[in-house]
Amino acid sequence: MADGKHLLILGGGGAAFAAALKASGLGAHATIINDGLPMGGTCVNVGCVPSKTLLRAAEALHRAQSPGGFAGIETKGKLTDFTAVMNQKRELVEALRQAKYADVIGDDPQITFIQGRGRLIDRHTIEVNGERISGDAVLICTGARPSVPDIQGLSSVPFLTNESAFELTELPASMLVLGGRYIALECAQIFSRLGSRVTVLQRSARILPTESAALTDELTTHLESEGLNFVTGTAIQRVFKEGRGIAVEILVDGRKEIYRADQLLVATGRTPNVDEIGLESVGVTLDDQGFIATDPHLSTVVPGIYAAGDVVGEPMFVYTAAYEGSLAVGNALAAANRPRDYTALPWVVFTDPQVAGVGLDLSQAEAAGHDAEASTLPLTQVPRAIAARDMRGFIQLIRDCKTDRLLGARVLAPEGGELLMETALAIRHDLTVRELAASFHPYLTLSEGIKLAALSFGKDVEKLSCCAA
Repeated sequence: MADGKHLLILGGGGAAFAAALKASGLGAHATIINDGLPMGGTCVNVGCVPSKTLLRAAEALHRAQSPGGFAGIETKGKLTDFTAVMNQKRELVEALRQAKYADVIGDDPQITFIQGRGRLIDRHTIEVNGERISGDAVLICTGARPSVPDIQGLSSVPFLTNESAFELTELPASMLVLGGRYIALECAQIFSRLGSRVTVLQRSARILPTESAALTDELTTHLESEGLNFVTGTAIQRVFKEGRGIAVEILVDGRKEIYRADQLLVATGRTPNVDEIGLESVGVTLDDQGFIATDPHLSTVVPGIYAAGDVVGEPMFVYTAAYEGSLAVGNALAAANRPRDYTALPWVVFTDPQVAGVGLDLSQAEAAGHDAEASTLPLTQVPRAIAARDMRGFIQLIRDCKTDRLLGARVLAPEGGELLMETALAIRHDLTVRELAASFHPYLTLSEGIKLAALSFGKDVEKLSCCAA
């Protein structure tokens, strides 16, 4: 226990709140000092919550405009009030911020929340609002913000990030998106499905360039079928204002091209919030990408100062931030000495179809020295997908041939993220592919695809009857 100890927390997002609750549970007092985004940080205010509810709104409109392959059904859908959509998003954000953040700590006498810009004075002291507060340990979890690239003319024109895009009150007729990773793709599909003409300009040769070409090529095909336009392998030359819109000049295969739109959305990564919080004065160091450097236990080079969440870099998810915040407090106040462990970390890109993964892909497994093998099951072989007449995507499992242990999974599927926890637990507990294949999976569920993918290592699933083992 850490009775009587005092934890100072810089930041007010997922890592901060998990840390404060952990400290309270250990019998310590926690003081959260927050500036910038409202309490709750990126996820509830400008990230996960607004993006996922807008993705669902856009999906509802998209589904209403198509019968989805079913005969005898006529559909029609129309966006009648973009402002109402955005207002409902805002109401949800405010409600969840109150219920999951303000109310959670409001009745806890062990947690104090201070609104103000905090600055480290020494390894035990933070100054905020002209007052100096001392504690036994400090946790820095100030998060990250959209990264703005150094492009000629960009600073001279109005542009959006995901934060400002989610506050629009009028739907742009057209939009250019710089970037091709998860934030860029989710935003691009939202606005495309709501009715904007969207073009994605991506520097790499493929979207989601760290994933396999088979996955990203198929995802690109599905998104293009909805009307999204992708231009990859681009070198952005300059950005300039043209009339009431924005123009972007790029080089593609040595050719100069200019793309124009009403709005420009910049989604080219995240940069840590490390400015003007006193890191230099106490000796906290940064890594080569500008994030706070920590050891596996989330301790900085300064004894007693820890860091967690997006400010320490990848992976940048709210659930990993919360995990790190809690972990850091256990190490700081209770001498738990536990390292971070992301062996079985599931992740999801919430496009439709979703991209989801856990563990190693085939190339990563081979690079790690495994005698690895992958089996890919198209959704055309999954009864649930067939019955739903939505067979976009595939399920891929990766195993070690010598031990039959599951090493990883990659999924491209509608609601593909819902398939991950079975594979994550299998990796965590060293289950074999044979054990996955032998497990009961309800017929006509998408999760049955995991069983079929496991069976496909040694059998031709096209020759199996329904529910076959």
